[in-house]
Amino acid sequence: MNPLNHVAIIMDGNGRWGLKFKNSRNAGHKAGLKTVEKIINESIKQKIKFLTLYAFSTENWKRPKKEINYLFGLLESFLISRVSDLNNQNIKLKIIGLKNFAPKLNKLLALAEKKTLKNTKLQINLALNYGSKSELISSFKNLQKNKEKINEKNITKNLQTKDIPDPDLLIRTSGEQRISNFLLWQAAYTELVFVDRLWPDFEKADLRDAIDVFNSRERRYGLAVENP
Repeated sequence: MNPLNHVAIIMDGNGRWGLKFKNSRNAGHKAGLKTVEKIINESIKQKIKFLTLYAFSTENWKRPKKEINYLFGLLESFLISRVSDLNNQNIKLKIIGLKNFAPKLNKLLALAEKKTLKNTKLQINLALNYGSKSELISSFKNLQKNKEKINEKNITKNLQTKDIPDPDLLIRTSGEQRISNFLLWQAAYTELVFVDRLWPDFEKADLRDAIDVFNSRERRYGLAVENP
């Protein structure tokens, strides 16, 4: 069995689910939030220490303004109603990405991070306005500004995930098989599992199945395996 410390998930398919079943992309986002809560609970049960959720990418700003506003409204409601519960469950919330949202949302995100800072059971890394290419560019700019040597260690320490271990397992739902500018540096040796279900249909059992696939693999980290 492979050690499993960090699971990252590209939560894809909310909009398609909403159009298919409710004739509304927003309905899919609302349903997807319920799935998030289920997967948080299952992650705790599986003793996962880090759960990174790709919630809003830098490319998602191209979506219709009404849809973006609805998404952020959902997030605001979640932060207002659920952060105390997360804190009581000993769950830490960390935001990765550029926090240049409306003042109300920025404040709620900062308060959530501060309130849950010392929690240790599970760390949820919520990727908001996140893009791995821009993260890497920022890292290089910091190295240049500070006149630091460009090497793997220094690049890593200038990433937004500098205090977070690299993901062991990355799951993408909806049947798409790409990682879409998500944790490009951090996922160099991550095991990838692609699931055909749309995110609102993703169940606890699907997470367990993905973990079983992960455990069935031999992690080689670029090393060749000699023939017996």
